[in-house]
Amino acid sequence: MTDLEARFEHEMVEKVYRAAGRETGYWAGYFLRSVKRYGGVSAARRLLQRGGVSNGLAKLAGLNRLDLAMETVVLDPAYASLFTDAERAAATQHLDEARRLTIIAPQLSVPP
Repeated sequence: MTDLEARFEHEMVEKVYRAAGRETGYWAGYFLRSVKRYGGVSAARRLLQRGGVSNGLAKLAGLNRLDLAMETVVLDPAYASLFTDAERAAATQHLDEARRLTIIAPQLSVPP
């Protein structure tokens, strides 16, 4: 593991897991297990390959805390060399979809 990969993994644990848990009450256990099992970069790649918005990302979006999302860390320019353009585009797409859900969801709950 390179120094950059180690810094990325540290930020994934500290920001996406610990800070999100402390600040929002959302403790992403599955996410942490994935990082520990595959390493930070590989775990991020696996999550980026999935289509749609994950439950964790939807939860953070609902709390207006996408700044604590894994996708936000992937898009940090400091880690650009760790990910392909396609992976970074997937991160952007996931964040955009999560933002749209927070706009649409309140409208769906309004009675006719």
